[in-house]
Amino acid sequence: MSKEQRAISLRNKRILVSGGAGFLGQFVVRELRKKGCKNIFIPRSKDYDLVCMEAVKRLYKDAHPDIVVHLAAKVGGIGANQNNPGKFFYDNLMMGVQLMEVGRQEGIEKFVAVGTICSYPKFTPVPFKEEDLWAGYPEETNAPYGLAKKMLLVQSQAYRQQYGFNSIFLLPVNLYGPGDNFNPDSSHVIPALIKKCCDALKNKDKQITVWGTGKATREFLYVEDAAQGIILAAQNYDKSDAVNLGAGFEVSIEELVLLIAKLTGFKGKIVWDKSKPDGQPRRCLDTHKAYKEFGFKAKVKFDEGLRKTIEWHKGKV
Repeated sequence: MSKEQRAISLRNKRILVSGGAGFLGQFVVRELRKKGCKNIFIPRSKDYDLVCMEAVKRLYKDAHPDIVVHLAAKVGGIGANQNNPGKFFYDNLMMGVQLMEVGRQEGIEKFVAVGTICSYPKFTPVPFKEEDLWAGYPEETNAPYGLAKKMLLVQSQAYRQQYGFNSIFLLPVNLYGPGDNFNPDSSHVIPALIKKCCDALKNKDKQITVWGTGKATREFLYVEDAAQGIILAAQNYDKSDAVNLGAGFEVSIEELVLLIAKLTGFKGKIVWDKSKPDGQPRRCLDTHKAYKEFGFKAKVKFDEGLRKTIEWHKGKV
């Protein structure tokens, strides 16, 4: 951890967690409570439409936060991104930009912006290093979402330079874990595959169909690890330079499918629909900076995290 940085105690702070009722948000709130935080404000979308500036102003008035952790996002897998490029761009951009701007106006102590690995260029050298973030255009299917989130990095740096505003920007890799989104219309790859395998077992299907060629690679971070990384950064990191949050490994989609089939007990045939896109060719993060700056290192082994996720899903169906 950098010597010039001093850890702040979150215990007595008023903390606003946008997206606090969501998949990642629930784990972040749980970690905050473990730290002794009692004053946590979790806005619900039915009460505060964060795309609307008036709702953002009302939220700050109601919450009076010292610290804002911005997790709220319109997200989905490749299909959802392809079907909603305009909405994903506009909603994510407006939520983040307005939350940070009003936070600046209100003089909050710190703004923690959580971005996405989708912000990286399509052909980033592996492992992805933070300094490569501007070396090209993101993968086309999720570029509008990734660029909307990346604007928070630009805003964070500009606001620190002009206003001395304390904001940080984190880049988590693909998350997974209990409580993930298993809706086939919008889910990411791990819950989508778990659901396909479990449904096939239930329906006695002899095969499942998977998008793409299986050659693309991904890195995955267990949601509980991600939450701990975000809290460590909130406590200990005070620069506007982007920081990766990841587990530091790479797995092909083909390997992932075979592993999930094995863990769920699906023994049928796997059919690859090569007419569907693979998405970004490779994804794997360099995670040294997070460890150096605020001592974060992922703990949960991939097999263990997958088992917990599968068990959670089976308990819900």
